[in-house]
Parts: sequence; structure tokens; C-alpha cells
Amino acid sequence: MKFTKLTTTLALATALVGSSLATSLQAGSDTGPKVFWKISMWGNPRALSAGMEELSKKVAEETGGNFDIKIFYGAQLSSNRENLDGLKLNAFEGAAFCNFYHPGKNPAWMVFSLPFLPLGDPKVDKYVRSKMMEHPAIVADMEKWNAIPYVSGLLPQYEILGKGPAPTTLEGWSGMRVRAGGGLGTAMEKLGAVKQTLPAGETSTAFQRGALDAAAFPFTYAHVAFKISDEAEWFTSNLAPGTSECSWVFNKTAYEALPAEYQQLLMDNRDMVMDVTQAAYAEQDAKNLPMFEENMTKIVYTDEELARFREIAGKPVWDEWIAANSDKFDAQGVFDAIWSLADEAKMQ
Repeated sequence: MKFTKLTTTLALATALVGSSLATSLQAGSDTGPKVFWKISMWGNPRALSAGMEELSKKVAEETGGNFDIKIFYGAQLSSNRENLDGLKLNAFEGAAFCNFYHPGKNPAWMVFSLPFLPLGDPKVDKYVRSKMMEHPAIVADMEKWNAIPYVSGLLPQYEILGKGPAPTTLEGWSGMRVRAGGGLGTAMEKLGAVKQTLPAGETSTAFQRGALDAAAFPFTYAHVAFKISDEAEWFTSNLAPGTSECSWVFNKTAYEALPAEYQQLLMDNRDMVMDVTQAAYAEQDAKNLPMFEENMTKIVYTDEELARFREIAGKPVWDEWIAANSDKFDAQGVFDAIWSLADEAKMQ
């Protein structure tokens, strides 16, 4: 499957030197002009940001320190729900964002949050999401915010941590307040849970205040990064209901203002960014899983229960999403692309 690729406008660097985003392009050494990029991120450095931190080091080394990329954590530049707005306003040159924080801003991207997509294998996941970053509907969503997709954060499959009575059967979810976004949240609603869409940084506090019973996050790194594991008493180990998409995107104007060699340097290192990120997730799992098993009750669902969950919350959620978005973009085509690319990945 081939999609229209993002084009790079190599001649714009000179034309945009007078603009506010190009003023940092000054005569530099043989390794290129001086450029400083600010990347907006919430929370603390963690596995999700490991690949981008490595990119920052790599471009600095390759350009003799002339291309400087700095990630600003803790929502210093913008809140997690407003990073796309900041890109549109040219407030910074790049940002992370999660699709389920603002479905209306990125409707096509919500395909990644549908439950039970064929993305459980890390190699398949990387292949599919990399190709989907070039899908016309995915690109178009970002164009509305003066942004271009760079790399997927390759979030691992979600599992759920919680406190109180453990939902050892599907019926146990009825009435439970669960932090889960997008199609995953809809899937939990099919089990009778009450969906909550709290930002990651507010979830632990909600647990402490008794306003939340359980939280779905990429397993295991995000549960630890946002201190969910500090509050939880049990965890699901094989529910694997799906994942979401937290990506890194660039300000389109800033990217097009870069000299061609800097653009190429960024694009040549996409695989490196994703590989480092996935390795960071695996490293966290090696530390976190033993801790979870020692301190929490581990829930293991039977094959029959899992099959019933997929029947209740799989295709019905897909069909509802496609029907709800068919007048906005080619929702069926976007959904089908995920499955077609997964088949391609398995043939690699």
C-alpha cells in the first residue's frame, strides 16, 4: 500500500529567513547554520521521550552543535491538550500529543485508539504506524494545525491498574470508574464501566481522592511514570484491549524553513527514534513487572473471557466509529489501512 509522502520544500529556507521562525538560521560552520528548536512535552522524561532525547543528541553531534533540539517537559511551553494549538500559533517547533486528549482536533487519528487492532507485535506495530504517518487523512489532520507527523510514540498495549474489588470476570467492570480514552474507553463502556478521560498527570490524584477506580495506560512504563502503581492494588495482565497514539509532530513552517541537510537528518533518524523508544519500554517492563507481581494482585483472564470481551467490544466499536466519521473523512479506508499494513508487516 502506497500513500502520498510528505514533501519537503527545499527552497523555502532562503525565502523564510526574514520570518520569525527562520531568524535562528544564521551563517554557521561547515556543518550548517545555527538553529534552535523547542519541543513541547508534559510530564517528566520517560520511555516515551527516550527516542526524541536520542535524536537531540544525534543532530547535535552531526552538526557540531549547530542544530540544537531541546525538549521542554512539565508543560513549560503548553499544556498537553493545547500542544497542537501552540504549533498552529508557531509558539514552538515541535510537540508531543496524544490523540484521545482532543478527538475533535484529530478525528482520523482516533483510529489508533480502537480496541483489538492487530498491533500487539512490536515489529508489526512499528511498521503499521510508520506507514500510517503518511496516510492522507492522518497528514490532513495535522495540516489543520500547521503540523507534520514525524514519528509515532509506539505506545505499548494497554493494561489496567486499579484499587478496590478486583474485576476477575467481565461482570466485575460494571459501574467501575475507569480512566480510558477513545475507542478503548468505549470498549470499557460496553462492559458497563464509566469512562473517564482525565489527563495522565491528574490520574494519580484522582485515585488518592477516591474519584477513580481504575486506569488504563500503556503497560507498564506509563503506570509507573504517572505513579498509578503507587495507588493500585491489582492489575490486568492479559486483557490487552488496545492502545492509543501519542506522537511527535513538527511545526510545518519551521520544518520547511530548515536547510535541506537538516531536514534529511531528521527524516533519516526516524527509525532510530522508534527503536530507542521501544527498547526503553522493554527495559521498563523488565523492572516493573516483578514489582507489580510482588505488590499487586495479578488478574489473568481465561481465553473464553477474552473472546467474549472481543465479541462485545471489538467489531461493534469499530462499526460505530466508522459510521460516526464517514462524513468527515474516509473512515472505512483509514480503518482498512491498519489491517492491510499489518498483513504487509507480517510478510516482511
